[in-house]
Amino acid sequence: MKDTVFELQADVYAYGSVVGEKEHQGPLGNLFDMHDEDDKFGQRTWEQAESEMQRRALGIALKKWGRDASALGALFAGDLLNQCVGSAYGLIDYHVPYFGLYGACSTAALGLMLGATMVSAGQVRYAAAVTSSHNTAAERQYRTPVEYGAQRTPTAQWTVTGASAFILGKCDRTESSHARVSQAMPGIPIEMGIRDAANMGAAMAPAAVDTLERYLAVTGKAPEDFDAIVTGDLGWEGSAIFCDLLHADGIEVDGKHTDCGAMIFSRHTQDTHAGGSGCGCSGVVMSAYFLPKLATGEIKDMLLIGTGAMMSPDALKQGRNIPAIGHLVRLKRGM
Repeated sequence: MKDTVFELQADVYAYGSVVGEKEHQGPLGNLFDMHDEDDKFGQRTWEQAESEMQRRALGIALKKWGRDASALGALFAGDLLNQCVGSAYGLIDYHVPYFGLYGACSTAALGLMLGATMVSAGQVRYAAAVTSSHNTAAERQYRTPVEYGAQRTPTAQWTVTGASAFILGKCDRTESSHARVSQAMPGIPIEMGIRDAANMGAAMAPAAVDTLERYLAVTGKAPEDFDAIVTGDLGWEGSAIFCDLLHADGIEVDGKHTDCGAMIFSRHTQDTHAGGSGCGCSGVVMSAYFLPKLATGEIKDMLLIGTGAMMSPDALKQGRNIPAIGHLVRLKRGM
């Protein structure tokens, strides 16, 4: 059962992305639906700003879809804050049955998987998957407030300030511009002795390798069968480890693999060290970059492996190793 691949039939009807100023200044800046210059989004605290990002991201997706939240049968949402309060407060006014998720940085893929599963099973006609992260809120919770000016190591990633929302529904055979969630494989927690919270790429890369290798073995597919194999988010450090581990097992992903954490910031002009991370990272990159390419047919078949470091502030203080997860979602152009 651990190697089960879910066969799914769900379309992504609409999507929205909201980011902060640093993300707007990056290589994908003009592709996001909206950004805020001071990362506060009109709120008093960073945590309240994260909730506001989620509210706005879902509002943008609903507006693109042309329907209101009353059409949704389920809402899957999560973030990095304790007890997922960013999602709970941000989405409370939509009055939709709510499933709170914690998958760390894999939450966007997890939400897509679970939403598509419920839609495909006919439990609901439409579902939404929402996620977010906020750099300053995450630093305050997991490390030290940015006001302290703590020095970051070269392997550290920069938590993305961003939120994404996806509207999922039953496959529309008449609509070729929709991205289709056709398969999914849940990840298995992997722990390889990494306990450095400033090197999440090293902790997450083995989990992504495990999920991809299991998927290829079960389906009989090879990397060359896909237009893109996207991880989110290993950053530059974790991406190199991911490719090296696959190479050692005789699997080559050169020319196919890219990583959301390596895409969202400029390695040469933005000081983000090993790249981007956070629940919002893969969500906003998928929404702004990959889903539009699926809609136009520039990409026809791709894999998203959402990676997450499943740690907590207390576990880190106790010196515990960091378990990681890699959830796989296959997206194809609707036809």
